[in-house]
Amino acid sequence: MTVGYKHDRDELLDAAVAAALDDGVGRLTFGRLARRIGINDRSIVYYFPTKGDLVTEVVVAIGGRFQVLLDEAFGAERLEPVDVVRRAWPVLTSPDADPVFRIYFELVGLAAAGTAPFDELTPALIDQWIGWLAPRVAGGSDAERRANATAAVALVDGLLLLHHTAGADTARTAAARLGVA
Repeated sequence: MTVGYKHDRDELLDAAVAAALDDGVGRLTFGRLARRIGINDRSIVYYFPTKGDLVTEVVVAIGGRFQVLLDEAFGAERLEPVDVVRRAWPVLTSPDADPVFRIYFELVGLAAAGTAPFDELTPALIDQWIGWLAPRVAGGSDAERRANATAAVALVDGLLLLHHTAGADTARTAAARLGVA
């Protein structure tokens, strides 16, 4: 008796990440993913019991890949919030980053509309992003570094929102006016 090829969790997650980057997280379903890779959707449910589990894992995987690029941009020293944005801006506006931020803003929009599981996932994602950034930002206390990281995230998010909605030129003009580009 021959046992058929089984997909492992990492392979399914990679396929889900690719599907999200191609079509968005709102369209990511067990059925679509199963059809995309030619398997039964029960195979996916085995590793990711709920859509929230699948979406969370996809977002974490994409965010982890992107944080590696930002680590390289920041270097080892603690930076002022505006310097964080200044160093990150070229990475954040690169063509490779565009699909990541399309997903990010899709998550934000779905969360703002109160759509589950995005309404719970997105605030946790933003909190995690701030927590990841806080040790890289200047400040005396942990609370001050966290506040500075929050300010940097707010500035980045606003500029990237312009980049993805009003266009790269508009965002570049705003970033230059703020002294970060």
